[in-house]
Amino acid sequence: MTERTGQEPMGRAAQPTAEGVPEDAMRRLAQLQPGEKGSLFTSDLTVNEFLLVREVGFRPLGLVLGSSVYHVGLQLGRWSKNQELTKLSQAMYHARELAMSRMEAEASALGADGIVGVRLDIEFKEFGSDIAEFIAIGTAVKADGADPGPGGTWLNNKGKPFTSDLSGQDFWTLIRAGYAPLDMVMGSCVYHVAHQRLAQVLSNTGRNVEIEPFTQALYDARELAMSRMQAEGNALEAEGIVAVQLRQHSHNWGTHTTEFFAIGTAVRPLRDDHVIERPTMVLSLDA
Repeated sequence: MTERTGQEPMGRAAQPTAEGVPEDAMRRLAQLQPGEKGSLFTSDLTVNEFLLVREVGFRPLGLVLGSSVYHVGLQLGRWSKNQELTKLSQAMYHARELAMSRMEAEASALGADGIVGVRLDIEFKEFGSDIAEFIAIGTAVKADGADPGPGGTWLNNKGKPFTSDLSGQDFWTLIRAGYAPLDMVMGSCVYHVAHQRLAQVLSNTGRNVEIEPFTQALYDARELAMSRMQAEGNALEAEGIVAVQLRQHSHNWGTHTTEFFAIGTAVRPLRDDHVIERPTMVLSLDA
């Protein structure tokens, strides 16, 4: 068997560690040698984001990622009524959680205090309409002069590096204002919207009228996703959740089944007596 210079033999499958992170990934992280003079770091931050993260007291260590290829099963139900498809909700949440935990494991291996600029994506694969890859990726950072406050650590109350999907600019603003990210919090709800009966469809033809069952279904689904995200924030003892996004995905389930996914960054104050700096006006000189 031939080998590529400086790399492992071709054809050997990467074995996962206890956290599900492949050994190849752990070797890549070990080669970064964070903290040593002349060591290399990798990052998906833009130049401006990188400089702002450095200015606020954090040093990038390396790009970290987590992946989970997940089979999303089927769930039967009464299609004439509005209902949450709980098994699908649990599957979508668990798959994302696996990807996030593996990304956090990579960050912990680097000795990181947190992960900034996290992206959480889903891609359904051509080798199966019910098989999707869930990917979490971000830049692991280490506090380099940044004060974590009275607690003495940037780790969250789960003992893990903080995660944040804020941009580098928003992260800089948050820290300068006296707040720190705790963790990305999320809630998922896969919901089936009941089919209308033919008589209902015909009675609404040509009329401006609210379709109340549809309104109630979408309202309930969003509320479930939001409440689950808020419950995660409460478990972290967060002061609040910033930059919340409420996304809707149909995926491959058809026109009457949709997922509502709520995600944001839970935050805490760095100290009780912090003072939020007043913003300064910037006037662009561009034509």
